[in-house]
Amino acid sequence: MNIGVVKETKEFERRVALSPDGVKLLIKKEYQISVESGAGEASYFSDQEYLDAGARIASKADVLKSEVILKVNSLTLEEVDQAKDGAACISFLYAYSHPDLVQAFLKKKITAISMDAVPRISRAQKMDALSSQANLAGYKSVILGSNYLGKIFPLMMTASGTITPAKVLIFGAGVAGLQAIATAKRLGAIVEVTDVRPETKEQVESLGGRFLTVEGAETVKVEGGYAAEVSAEFLAKQKQLIEDKIKDADLVITTALVMGKKSPILVTEDMVKSMKTGSVIVDMAVETGGNCAISEINQTVVKHGVTIVGESNLPSLLPVNASQLYATNISTLLLHLSSKDGLNLDFDEEITRGSVITYDGVLIHEFTKKILNL
Repeated sequence: MNIGVVKETKEFERRVALSPDGVKLLIKKEYQISVESGAGEASYFSDQEYLDAGARIASKADVLKSEVILKVNSLTLEEVDQAKDGAACISFLYAYSHPDLVQAFLKKKITAISMDAVPRISRAQKMDALSSQANLAGYKSVILGSNYLGKIFPLMMTASGTITPAKVLIFGAGVAGLQAIATAKRLGAIVEVTDVRPETKEQVESLGGRFLTVEGAETVKVEGGYAAEVSAEFLAKQKQLIEDKIKDADLVITTALVMGKKSPILVTEDMVKSMKTGSVIVDMAVETGGNCAISEINQTVVKHGVTIVGESNLPSLLPVNASQLYATNISTLLLHLSSKDGLNLDFDEEITRGSVITYDGVLIHEFTKKILNL
């Protein structure tokens, strides 16, 4: 079976779907790999490295004729048009947000497989690209925040005086939030964390963070690791709890996402006004609307004396590691769904059923059908 790796075209994207090591793995399994020329350049992987790994370097048009196309971001409508009828693609899709793309897949009977839809179960951990990329994003959020902060994180006692540790407030204790906690603690900060899921308290405390409990958290519904439903009453209580905490914070990191919906506003403009001059906010949810009311996507701005970082693609700032981990995720999923002779899709199997969005001209993914009302 021929696998094609397409160069990413999305703005600010520096990752590539398959690293040279990923190519070597699939070549050993007797897959044929074609890589678009320059696909790995932004991740510091040269065409020669792909050639040495056993891949063929080709043009975009040639690669798009592959039986299976691998990408980080979804195919564009133009790329779908160039793909073979009945081909397959594997990438992050967030299909419920792209009805036009879904319709294009259906028209060409493309098997669309979504990395963001892989079930978050123990036996799919090696395929979990959401977690691998969020881990890096959580780390980078702290490093990025520290660049804009005019003080150090750790307690430091010197002959010139004592420097008190920085205070970091983190919204959300998912994969990204937990890595942010671990990174901030390693750097010596005092870390406080709020999350709508009470079960995260133990994880937060195991990393040295202080968990801020919100009354009523036990009523929050959780699906696939995300908060599926949060009441206005709960959000009001959460807001009240953090208003005092945010005034003392040096760095605030927000990670809260609601699957299939706009991110909740957790930091209002009034809260930003109450923060100390020189403090920093890193809004990790900016691509889905943002947790801070006045963050701006792909912009770093100073408002009311506070620096607000709105970087929408934090993993892409670490393209080498992000690409390496993603390559492991996508190649593991590919090997689960296929052999060298073609796709072997068993829709009674949980990973297959959860990750395949369209097949043979039919939208089969239940969550996407529900959101798009199709």
